[in-house]
Amino acid sequence: MGRLLAIDYGRRRCGIAATDPLRIVANGVTTVPSATLIEWIKSYVAKEQVDEIIVGLPTTLRGEPSESMRYITPAINRLKKELPQIPVTFFDERFTSALAHRAMIDGGMKKMARRDKAAVDEISATIILNDYLQSKTYNQQ
Repeated sequence: MGRLLAIDYGRRRCGIAATDPLRIVANGVTTVPSATLIEWIKSYVAKEQVDEIIVGLPTTLRGEPSESMRYITPAINRLKKELPQIPVTFFDERFTSALAHRAMIDGGMKKMARRDKAAVDEISATIILNDYLQSKTYNQQ
């Protein structure tokens, strides 16, 4: 069984999270510049078995795709083309940035550390992946 990899895609940088090989726990991995995302994933996949890539789907409060899909869609289409053997799944990412900030506060991070947008993106990717894992768990019961 391989890992699941999650991406919180942004214009400048992408937060990355991954599960352990048994898919029990999701952990933040890193944040990479959006321009180098595909190369980073290809390098990661060369070292680790990845069975699926989950991409945060930004939606409006009405559940419609948000404006940011304009730049996410071409990047994810390129990812699918570069790694056709790995399925890519979109998963709702509404409120993950707010939840990431809350987690930082609850975790006792200092105010200056909470301003680190890269940390927010990595935590957001972890939240997306945890929510995805939970949705799969509940759907199997």
